[in-house]
Amino acid sequence: MIALDTNVLVRFLIRDNLGQAARARALVENCKTRGDVCLVSNPVLCELEWVLESLYRASRADIEATVRTLQATPPFALEDADLVDRALQMYRKGKGDLSDYLLGQIGVARGARTTYTFDRDLRNAEGFTLL
Repeated sequence: MIALDTNVLVRFLIRDNLGQAARARALVENCKTRGDVCLVSNPVLCELEWVLESLYRASRADIEATVRTLQATPPFALEDADLVDRALQMYRKGKGDLSDYLLGQIGVARGARTTYTFDRDLRNAEGFTLL
């Protein structure tokens, strides 16, 4: 297994820098050929959302589709695939960011009763308490 930094994953997905995109694609293809796994950690997933939304103006639907594609496409493996899946379900229905819902699901999985936040978009979201 190898882990990917956000910038490598963005180049692989967006191809905004052709030289780096080619190197990222070759890395992923080599992993696939060897039967190796490319780990997408939770922080990378959170950064990916931010980059896609803020720099590339991706819609919520685009972000969800991108993450679902990563979930379903070898050689990618998400750090907490089940938690990501639950976070994506909340993201589809709610107003918060995917990263917020993922953080909340990580808290629940680790035994937290709630995640306190100042984010008003999460005021009615399960597992969050507005401070």
